[in-house]
Amino acid sequence: MTQMLQARAGQITPAMKEVAEKENTTPEIIAGGIARGTIVIPANINHKNLENAGVGAGLRTKVNANVGTSPQFPEIEKELTKLRTAVEAGADAVMDLSTGGDIDFCRKEILRNCPVCVGTVPVYQAMVESKGKYGNLIDMTADDLFRVIEKQAEDGVDFITVHCGVTTEVVERLRREGRITDIVSRGGAFLAGWMLHHEKENPLYEQYDRLLEVALKYDVTLSLGDGLRPGCLADATDRAQVQELIILGELVERAWEQGVQVMVEGPGHVPLDQVAANMVIQKRLCKGAPFYVLGPLVTDVAPGYDHITSAIGGAIAAWGGADFLCYVTPAEHLGLPTEQDVREGVIAARIAGHAADIVKGVPGAREWDEAMAKARKNLDWEAQINLSIDPVKARAVRKEKNPEGMKECTMCGEFCAMRVIGEYLGTDIRC
Repeated sequence: MTQMLQARAGQITPAMKEVAEKENTTPEIIAGGIARGTIVIPANINHKNLENAGVGAGLRTKVNANVGTSPQFPEIEKELTKLRTAVEAGADAVMDLSTGGDIDFCRKEILRNCPVCVGTVPVYQAMVESKGKYGNLIDMTADDLFRVIEKQAEDGVDFITVHCGVTTEVVERLRREGRITDIVSRGGAFLAGWMLHHEKENPLYEQYDRLLEVALKYDVTLSLGDGLRPGCLADATDRAQVQELIILGELVERAWEQGVQVMVEGPGHVPLDQVAANMVIQKRLCKGAPFYVLGPLVTDVAPGYDHITSAIGGAIAAWGGADFLCYVTPAEHLGLPTEQDVREGVIAARIAGHAADIVKGVPGAREWDEAMAKARKNLDWEAQINLSIDPVKARAVRKEKNPEGMKECTMCGEFCAMRVIGEYLGTDIRC
């Protein structure tokens, strides 16, 4: 039985207990959210070394990091290093987006070495295998795609991105309205091209019940992909994007009817004044299903700094209701990220999520900041470093910028505001 079916039957699973403990809440609250569909625990029955995490309403905003090989860089060892870096930096999930080398081997190695939940985009592997089998991408069959889905689920993948809302109706609406960047989702672009070439409906939509059977069998959480997400600010919140979301909302309810856990993916590139509105639209159309967003990026002109543009959008999105942030690295739009890019992307997304958690009232969020404030008041540098979101960097900067044993910091030195005012207010500063 899936976590959802067990929750509806009144059963408290070990996964629910584990998530409740991490979230400072009760197993009953977690089970209630899962039963309603507002919380998911991506936990494939075959992922044996998994440390469970919950995604959804009332929980800490979660962060995903992407890793995976490419045709130009097929070495799995480099991606395993990035995986370890992402987990050490605090990622709650990792997606394997491999398209190069032995994809099956890459996925199995990532699963074997990953304690957090693992996601994939099965159509990527189906595309690669189609090129090897037929000499091109477009001759892939529906059975080819579903064989990959079944194989990845059997291996233990916890959630899969499936672009079920890229339908002939949505593609035609995109064509009529027009866009600057058309389709920037790899999976969305491939499926749209396949549909236009064969003049057929998207098999993930047409055979959705078949997809639900696989998800039900392994308790794979469906992540309904945003194949029509905007790739630039000018394309945000257009008719194609919203029409796809309407369809995804309908598919959410069909998944719930079968007891399948589901979340919904969202944009993309979105200007600041549309971010909150996008969250409201998704939560309304998808009946409160967890929302997983890429960024969103709030400007198009910052390559090399898109971890910052996405953190700005991510904070607003999470404040507005997004539950899961997919990191964006400094290498976004430029190339495959390095290990350092991965680390910076995770930390930036975590900062965004935590900033939102403070104002959403997530248990423990504000208390964390208050503990840091007290450590700063006391000039307790060790406590400040240990409480920081990235203790490794905080410790390195403190050591580099200040002589050993200095009580203040070199920014203010003896003119430290808290030390001066503490003397006259009579507040205690413990160094």
